[in-house]
Amino acid sequence: MKLSIPPSTPCGEISAIASKSAAHRLLICAAFADRETIIRCDEINEDICATVRCLSALGATIVRDAPHYRVTPIRVLTKNALLDCGESGSTMRFLVPVICMLGADASFLMAGRLPERPLSPLREELERGGITFSEIGSNPLVCRGALSTTEFTISGSVSSQFISGLLFALAVSGKRGLIHIEGKLESAPYIDLTADALRQFGIEIHRRESLIELRENHGLSSPGEVFVEGDWSNAAFPLAMGAIGTHAITVRGLSPDSRQGDRAIISLLARFGAKVTNEKDRYTVTPAPLHGIEIDASQIPDLVPVLATLASVAEGKTVIYNASRLRIKESDRLQSVAALLGGLGAHITETEDGLCIEGVPSLRGGSASAFGDHRIAMSAAVASLVCTAPVLLDGADAVAKSYPEFWRDVRSLGLTTCEL
Repeated sequence: MKLSIPPSTPCGEISAIASKSAAHRLLICAAFADRETIIRCDEINEDICATVRCLSALGATIVRDAPHYRVTPIRVLTKNALLDCGESGSTMRFLVPVICMLGADASFLMAGRLPERPLSPLREELERGGITFSEIGSNPLVCRGALSTTEFTISGSVSSQFISGLLFALAVSGKRGLIHIEGKLESAPYIDLTADALRQFGIEIHRRESLIELRENHGLSSPGEVFVEGDWSNAAFPLAMGAIGTHAITVRGLSPDSRQGDRAIISLLARFGAKVTNEKDRYTVTPAPLHGIEIDASQIPDLVPVLATLASVAEGKTVIYNASRLRIKESDRLQSVAALLGGLGAHITETEDGLCIEGVPSLRGGSASAFGDHRIAMSAAVASLVCTAPVLLDGADAVAKSYPEFWRDVRSLGLTTCEL
């Protein structure tokens, strides 16, 4: 889908969508629990659908009864299932260790750039536990065998999703287990989000420094009903519009106590110079003069595209570092962010592990590509507020991966778009 997005002045209030990060985790817990679970979740996107599709293929019954998912857990596990993960890295990386722990054997079908995204060092650790995989680069990826251990050692520097996957595997094993983390743990808040989901289903996680432990494990016990909280990661885009535009924007339905690492958008907007206020679950961002800052992105990689967009018109220099993992997302996000903003008139350069941006008073607009990446498409919408001519965006429908109603919601705030 191609959109023309002329300069506009959005304002007003919208509701946060449900967190897909939390939804993935709760769906997996519910599928392997002891009884039915109702998951209150008002969101359907491509990534959540991938997890629902895979769990259903394994034997769960998941019925969408808006705004709920009704999950009847797996009673007879389907072996040798074909699991269509689409482009969802979370779905695949969470379920590969689970399948291996259960000895179910399975084939994981991948789309987009997912086959190119690394499975190492998780793959090697599972192989040490007795699993056999099809050759590297194969699609579908086939795994065979059952894990012979509940103790793992894995680097924390590649993806927190590997560690979350091992935690789910330990939870379904019904046994005690240990995970030793080597090196720096990236995106640590996502491990906390996994631990919170497991605790809701009766699994206690003990974490100290580089060790995560399940000391007792009686299996997953459904609480009956759970609630998917608002998504800070996707709320970052309308909140950024409040900082970069001309009028305040409010997003409601965001937990101030959330474990989501992208809750850091609030403190980062304030560091840029925007005015941020909140009342209970409502956060309002009001524009103010912005200035460049330095950003360590190791714990908040998904915020980099929108932060770079803000930096493009913030006075002075912004340096974003520790973001090399962005090269293995839906696009090479350091390259695609630089191409998007540079093409619109920003002064931006890639570094080995990040971006360096010299702010300018405004952007000029022009043709842009979403690079098949939802966060690049949404960043283009934010950038349009400070362009002197329309942004002509190719691939605007990429938002369906995480926020299908994004364009509807920002239009309700007053953003102008026209389909080409």
